[in-house]
Amino acid sequence: MTGREDTSWLPLRQLRILDLTRLLPGGFAGSLLADLGADVVKVEPPVGDPLRQVMPETFAAIHRNKRSIMLDLAEPEGKRAFLALVPRFDVVIESHRPGVLDRLGLGFAALRRANPRVVLCSLSGFGQTGPYSRRPGHDVNFLALSGFFAVPQRPTGSVDRPGVRVADLAGAMYAALSITVAAQHAATTGTGQHVDVSLHEAAAAWAGPLALPALNGAAVNSPLVTGDNDAFTTRDGRRLSLALFEDKFWRAFRERLAGEFPALATDAYDRRRDRTRHKEAVSALLAAVFADRDLKWWIEVLGELDVPWAPVHETAAAVVDDEHVQARELITEVPGGPEDQRWHQVRFPVVFGAGLDSFRTPAPDLGEHTAEVLESNGPRS
Repeated sequence: MTGREDTSWLPLRQLRILDLTRLLPGGFAGSLLADLGADVVKVEPPVGDPLRQVMPETFAAIHRNKRSIMLDLAEPEGKRAFLALVPRFDVVIESHRPGVLDRLGLGFAALRRANPRVVLCSLSGFGQTGPYSRRPGHDVNFLALSGFFAVPQRPTGSVDRPGVRVADLAGAMYAALSITVAAQHAATTGTGQHVDVSLHEAAAAWAGPLALPALNGAAVNSPLVTGDNDAFTTRDGRRLSLALFEDKFWRAFRERLAGEFPALATDAYDRRRDRTRHKEAVSALLAAVFADRDLKWWIEVLGELDVPWAPVHETAAAVVDDEHVQARELITEVPGGPEDQRWHQVRFPVVFGAGLDSFRTPAPDLGEHTAEVLESNGPRS
């Protein structure tokens, strides 16, 4: 780790954020900004963010490069201390249900009185308005309503929910992007604004370009659903992914393997439109072919071909051990947890020519920087 100088070239190092969020979406949004140099101060109640106890390694990963202060915003003293901080910060980000901050006396109107240029980013499930706005919800609920399950996926079967919290993380990314835009506007004009980010709408923005064409009849023989773009199981129960969308890849694949698998010795599916029209037959053909050999055999054979394929990494160890991940230094072991455990974290997933160290400081202890932040009138020390 090369230290704070890695952010000296980043404009975000001037951005100061008070983070009132809990759990994954707000934490990840703040992590993106903190990795890029912003001073993110996590404001926690006396019990701390639930992620500290429930998923400590995840907490550590999305709260590195931040500071933590402990304030009880339900008490008058905590509210006064928080409002006293607002003039020194550019952004407040929160993830309560709509109306909660207003009831606490900390809504946008109150924040704006303390700092006319403040940006309040509210990150919620369904947004600040509308019939669903006050509903509770989690990632799978937002995906269910977003069109995620309406995106064509494979020739047979329903769309599966991924383990990755897609709506939570998509919303976090939109929040981080919108915060930088609104903060730049405030710095230019002196006027802040309330930014309303909905996790449901973020997921819809990702799903829409792939789901909505069905309204125009594109669901019939959708090019998104093909028999040669899927994950297949090998004889030893392992899986690999194949994506032979272009005709040249299909021909290279079948010509190399037709000697081993006579069923591939046909030009019936050499054109994309024919593979799409007969997607079920292509899927069944490939399933039978891959089930006839172990994964090791397929790795050796497909490794010789210039076609889009990859083994499916279904364990964290496989991800970490991947030679490309190691060559790119994508994942690093950092200290954390009891007895100085070594925890794996993914760096900021962009390589800047000017340099960036994603692992400058570990996630803070609860309230670690309370005195420092409350007593300081200047930038972080």
